[in-house]
Amino acid sequence: MEAVPRMPMIWLDLKEAGEFAFNAAVKKSAVNVPRDFEGCSTLRKYFGQLHYLQSRIPMGAEQEAAVPITWTEIFSGKTVTHEDIKYEQACILYNLGALHSMLGAIDKRVSEECAAGAFTYLRDHFPHSYSVDMSHQILNLNINLMLGQAQECLLEKSMLDNRKSFLVARISAQVVDYYKEACRALENSETASLLGKIQKDWKKLVQMKIYYFAAVAHLHMGKQAEEQQKFGERVIYFQSALDKLNEAIKLAKGQPETVQEALRFTMDVIGGKYNSAKKDNDFIYHEAVPALDTLQSVKGAPLVKALPVNPTDPAVTGPDIFAKLVPMAAHEASSLYSEEKAKLLRDVMAKIEAKNEVLDQFMDSMQLDPETVDNLEMYDHIPPILMEKCAALSVRPDTVKNLVQSMQVLSGVFTDVEASLKEIRDLLEEDEAEERKLQELLGKVPPPQGSPPSSSVSSSSPGLVEVSKECSKYMEVHEKASFTNTELHKAMNLHIGNLRLLSGPLEQVRAALPSPTLTEDDKQVLQNLKRILAKVQEMRDQRTSLEQQLREMIQKDDITTSLVTTDRSEMKKLFEEQLKKYDQIKVYLEQNLAAQENILKALTDANVKYAAVRKALAEVEHKWNTTVQTLVASYEAYEDLMKKSQEGKDFYTDLEGKAAKLLEKARAACQAAEANRQQILEREMKKQPPPRPTAPKPTLQKKPPELEATGLDTGDLPPPLGSLELPE
Repeated sequence: MEAVPRMPMIWLDLKEAGEFAFNAAVKKSAVNVPRDFEGCSTLRKYFGQLHYLQSRIPMGAEQEAAVPITWTEIFSGKTVTHEDIKYEQACILYNLGALHSMLGAIDKRVSEECAAGAFTYLRDHFPHSYSVDMSHQILNLNINLMLGQAQECLLEKSMLDNRKSFLVARISAQVVDYYKEACRALENSETASLLGKIQKDWKKLVQMKIYYFAAVAHLHMGKQAEEQQKFGERVIYFQSALDKLNEAIKLAKGQPETVQEALRFTMDVIGGKYNSAKKDNDFIYHEAVPALDTLQSVKGAPLVKALPVNPTDPAVTGPDIFAKLVPMAAHEASSLYSEEKAKLLRDVMAKIEAKNEVLDQFMDSMQLDPETVDNLEMYDHIPPILMEKCAALSVRPDTVKNLVQSMQVLSGVFTDVEASLKEIRDLLEEDEAEERKLQELLGKVPPPQGSPPSSSVSSSSPGLVEVSKECSKYMEVHEKASFTNTELHKAMNLHIGNLRLLSGPLEQVRAALPSPTLTEDDKQVLQNLKRILAKVQEMRDQRTSLEQQLREMIQKDDITTSLVTTDRSEMKKLFEEQLKKYDQIKVYLEQNLAAQENILKALTDANVKYAAVRKALAEVEHKWNTTVQTLVASYEAYEDLMKKSQEGKDFYTDLEGKAAKLLEKARAACQAAEANRQQILEREMKKQPPPRPTAPKPTLQKKPPELEATGLDTGDLPPPLGSLELPE
């Protein structure tokens, strides 16, 4: 896998700046930065100086020195204006992350940790109402995309460095985890509406990568099993890797050639590994192949981090050019309070993320979708694909009739050909029998059955030999075609009933489809499970809402005015008092997190009771799908059956004509052979010496032994031969 072609990465466009009543030269250098790391440095310096500026001059929303600031929104192209210097900071921070994403997508594949760090700082420290492209949902999406792509870079390096298989598997599994989070964001209806057209393209690429890197993870788990000589585990991991890669290939339709090349390369690697492992296990090791779900899941190793952004780091921002404007005491105190708020948010988010991880893993293991947990509505309707086939047959009412008639005609021609060939064979056998009788009568050693008699006394003609050869050839062709004809009739019998069903009333089609039969207890189990699943979703929604409320409170919490009038010695006390405003929402979040354990326990119990119902529903669904596929296959087989039936008729019609001609030829040849035998018999009899005269006896004349063997009556012989009598 070291030489696998690289997958493409997603990068973000930079926002375009508009009006801002600031020094033109400074503004120009900050918004028209080069697309390289020097540009990143310029953006960081400008962001830091804006931070110093806004801490001294009242340029925030609704403040005395606020001026209009305009930027273009990425997705819609509309200009958005706010009279708030934090809007300028937010847009610069967004561009910093976007520029890092752009640099991370180039061939060198540098780390994208800074991109994720910029978006994380933007999400946690600025309002999300400035513009759509800086909403909480979009920023979360960007963070997970950047972390996933950074982890992907690390995975490439790990494979090039030949790191241990288990570590590579964990790194790849973490790529999958990050992309799953990004995919959840992309599937959110609100996010999709914000992104517009690019949502589908990103979602397709991310979904494909989820399966691709899951395949890479299981490939390396298989390699680890190989290193540990666990040959059964090796087979199942490689098989799983192959299955996931096939899913990635399905999802890669429409992706660029670089993706297809990477998939082909990986298929060669995984396919070769799987075939070799399976062959070795089947013929050498004979180890039992365990089920994949019995093996320990691969836990991701998050080895990349969103590096924090520090707007006051002089190593990044350079010297504070506004240092002499305002004393730094209030700014320093505000920064300390901001850090206290950030610490509170980090503590709360750590708990939320831990619970969310447990919840996600639990739900993934359950494989329960609230929308399709019973899927009973599916059985109330004929699926659209079957409706389409029924509609197509409704305008062709003679479909079944035409197929049956076509097969009947084919059967008739087939029978005629078989009868003609049988008659030819019977004529040849009869002629051969007569020839043998003649040879025995004449005292000749009969030739082996099927061989032509001696030319000296043989009555066989070259015509019969030719007929025999042609008959053998036709019989061989007929026997081969007979097998095809039989298979064609089997196929017709297989599909004719289904075609009749599809041509009939829709009620009959609906009745032919399987449907589940649930008891009242089964229905109660289903209702209980759906109720608890709804509770899980309610818990998720409430948790997300509380988290959003907390973030908004922190964003709006500005105590700068209070800090200016507070003595430095009282700062700690002021912070404690101000932070109490978050106690209530923290209590609500704690209650929400604590409820998870009880809800999941109830869901576990409900799922145990649901197991039997789930199995029954799965079986019915399988039968339903099989029935639908069978009916569709019968419809699609119709044209092929008609075509092959016509080909069969054409073939046997041609063979029938040839067999009929050969039959006439056989009859003529047999008649000629019979006449020839009569001539030979007469000739041979004339060569016999005449018998000595004897007195007539009153008894009937005894047949000669030669005629006794043939069964011929002397009256059937020519007159001279009929009056002869064999010697005593």
